[in-house]
Amino acid sequence: MGKVKKQKIKNIEKASDRIKKAVQNKERIILYGDSDLDGISSVVILEEAIKNLGGHVDCAFFPDRETDGYGINLKALEMLKKKAPALLITLDLGIGNVKEVDVANKLGFEVIIVDHHEPLVGVPNASIIVDPKQYDDPYPFKGLADVGVAYNLCLELLGDKISSNLKNSFLELTAMGTIADMVPQTDQNQEIIEEGLRSLRNTFRPAFKTFLEILGEGRVFEDSLPKIISALNSAESLNFENESYLLLTSSDKKQCKELAQKLLDNTNYKQIQIKNITQEVERRIAQKPDETIVFEGDPAWKLVLAGSVASTICAKYGKPAFIFRKMDKESSGSVRNPHGTNSVDAMATCSDFLITYGGHANASGFRVKNEYLDKFKNKLTEYFKKGK
Repeated sequence: MGKVKKQKIKNIEKASDRIKKAVQNKERIILYGDSDLDGISSVVILEEAIKNLGGHVDCAFFPDRETDGYGINLKALEMLKKKAPALLITLDLGIGNVKEVDVANKLGFEVIIVDHHEPLVGVPNASIIVDPKQYDDPYPFKGLADVGVAYNLCLELLGDKISSNLKNSFLELTAMGTIADMVPQTDQNQEIIEEGLRSLRNTFRPAFKTFLEILGEGRVFEDSLPKIISALNSAESLNFENESYLLLTSSDKKQCKELAQKLLDNTNYKQIQIKNITQEVERRIAQKPDETIVFEGDPAWKLVLAGSVASTICAKYGKPAFIFRKMDKESSGSVRNPHGTNSVDAMATCSDFLITYGGHANASGFRVKNEYLDKFKNKLTEYFKKGK
């Protein structure tokens, strides 16, 4: 009997062939990733795979969610346009950026989207889309974090040429990004996490070695691992550069120590801020205990903290939690909701007046004009009251 061919994510071979062609022809390659650990680790492993093919990545770009919003944004494209023509590869974003991909195409970029989020209304006119959640993708497991999709792409790119050390290094990052993104720890995710954490004990990556030296290696999985993930996941992007990316790609021991310590210190400070915001949200909940959802915002709350607050509130009260930063004209927020409910579907009923929205069923985000906040809340309440 012939060997059964393993099912692959749709277009993953096409994307691999196109990247190999770009390397061979010395085309300019730009990686554009989300600013959380899932997006950052996706960029790092794909960049390292491209380097192992003999290629070069011109730059890695990370939007600041606080000022630029989520996904591809026009400000970034304006900054990047002088680099066109180029192959622009998005990681952990892009599937919802229909208009922005059209702009990128007009500027002379060829766009490859590597994402794991739900497509919203239609899909962007990208050259190639690799996303297991595409409507017609037969790949059986839909729960991969984006770094899991990127890992599969890296395996496709390198094939038999991948060394066991490089594969383990990729698995360490893929495990970290998968845990950080709170996707189901089943199927391929479970395999990735188990193999990645096993390899982490003997890691070659200077960033991880530095963290383990600072935190102590003895109880790596009980104490250090959550701290490392929180630190890497808490870095903010400034001018489209990201400190976690700089740390994970650095080979300089002194730089690694400075960056790792800075991120750990930032995490401790952020935990205090998250606690303060959570207490304020709980005070507000106490004043209106019968509401179906938690829908709270404030100009003083940082967007990067909203997801952590929403997670805590959702877990404690068993209600969908929409936590947002209220800016002058718009508000941006993060959503966490109980299993069995779908916040992306809920926000789809409000798509007429949302600027952007998207994510996973139980962890998502949105951007809305302040004039529509009450309408948004009422529509969401109506949706979740119906028990959908």
